[in-house]
Amino acid sequence: MNLWERIGSVIWSEWFWFPDNATWKSLENKPGSGVYYPQTSDLLYSFGIAISLYIIRLLYEKVVVAPFGVYCGIKTDRPRRAPQNDVLEREYKHKRQPDFSQLQIYAKRTDMEVRQVERWFRLRRNQDRPSPMKKFTETGWRFTYYFGIWIYGLLVLYDKEYLWDNRKCWENFPHQDVTPGIFWYYIIELGFYLSLMFSQFLDVKRKDFFEMFLHHIATVLLLSFSYMGNYLRVGTLVLLIHDCADFWVEAAKLAKYAKAHRLCDILFAVFAIVWFITRLLLYPLKILKASWILSVEIVGFFPSLYFFNGWLCILLVLHFYWFSLICRVAYDALTKSSEVSTKDVDDVRSESEEPVSDETENSHMNGNCIKAQNDNAMGNHVDVGNNSVSNHNHTKAG
Repeated sequence: MNLWERIGSVIWSEWFWFPDNATWKSLENKPGSGVYYPQTSDLLYSFGIAISLYIIRLLYEKVVVAPFGVYCGIKTDRPRRAPQNDVLEREYKHKRQPDFSQLQIYAKRTDMEVRQVERWFRLRRNQDRPSPMKKFTETGWRFTYYFGIWIYGLLVLYDKEYLWDNRKCWENFPHQDVTPGIFWYYIIELGFYLSLMFSQFLDVKRKDFFEMFLHHIATVLLLSFSYMGNYLRVGTLVLLIHDCADFWVEAAKLAKYAKAHRLCDILFAVFAIVWFITRLLLYPLKILKASWILSVEIVGFFPSLYFFNGWLCILLVLHFYWFSLICRVAYDALTKSSEVSTKDVDDVRSESEEPVSDETENSHMNGNCIKAQNDNAMGNHVDVGNNSVSNHNHTKAG
C-alpha cells in the first residue's frame, strides 16, 4: 500500500464517519429502490451551480438592481481621477498610504510640494474605491439571494418532521434518504459560497479580504463534510436559521445607500432582533441540543460527529462576538442624532472616500488643476452588512 492509499484509507475510514450500524456500501444507491443517499460525487454539481449563479448575478445587477438604484437616486459617478504622474504611480503600486518621510522623498523626486504629493495619493486612493452604485448592486444581489433561498428553505422543510421534532434528525441515521428539494437546497447553498470564493477577487475590495476568503473556504469545506456524512437534517436547520437574518441586514444596507435613514434604522433593529432570537436562542437551544445531546442518546459516539459538533460550537462563539458588534452599532445609533447614527451604519470592510481640499495645483502635475470635492467622507464604522457584523458573515457550518 503506497502513501496515497494509506492516506485515503484513513480519510475514508468507516469508523470515523459512521456509527457501528453503517458502512459506505450500505449507503450506495440501488436502482429502482426509490431511496437516494448523498454521494460524494454529488458535490460536483455545486461547481455548475456556482458558475450559473455568477452569470445570473451579473445579469440581475445590470438589468434589475442598477435601474432600481438610479430610481432611488444612487450616484453613478466615480471620484475625480488623479493627474498622470508615472513616478508616483509606480510608488502607489508598492504602498498606497506612504508616511510623511516617504512623502518628502517623493516630493523631492517629482519637484513638488509635500502637500501636493499627499493630495495626489488621496485622489489616487479614491479613484480605486467603488462607486455607490457598485456597492448598491452587490448588496441588491445578496439581498435577493438570501431572501430567495430562505423562502425556498421554508418550502422544502415545512413538512419535514425533524423541523418540529429534532429527535427525528437522528432517527435511522445515517440511512436517511434525501428528497430532491433538500438535495438542491444544499447544493445551491454550496454553489453560492463557491461563487463567492472566486467573485471576491472581482467584487468591491474589503479590508478583511483574506479573512473573508478563509471564511468562504471554511464554509465550503464544512458544507461538503456535512453532505458526505449525511448530516443534512441538522445542516439544513443551520442554513435556515442563518438565512433568515441575512436578508434583513442587506435590506438595511440598501436603505442606507438610498439615504432612507429612518427605514435603515428600522431594518437594522429588525435584523438585530432576528439575529438574537435565531442565533443566540434557537441555535443553541434547538440545534446544538439536537446535535450534541440527542445524537449521543439516539446514535451513540463516533468521531465525525464530534468533529461536526466542534465546528457548530465555534460558530456559536462567533455568534456572540458578532452580536457584540451589532450592539455597538445600536448603542452608537441611540446615543447620536439620527443623521449621524445612520452614517455610522457604514461598511467598515470597504474604505470610505477621503476628503480632498479644493486647491489649484501648479504645472508640476501636467498643468492640471485638482479640484476635489470637499465631501465629508463617512468614517469607518461597523457595517450592518452581512459579512462585517457577521456574512457572509458567520460560517454556515451545516
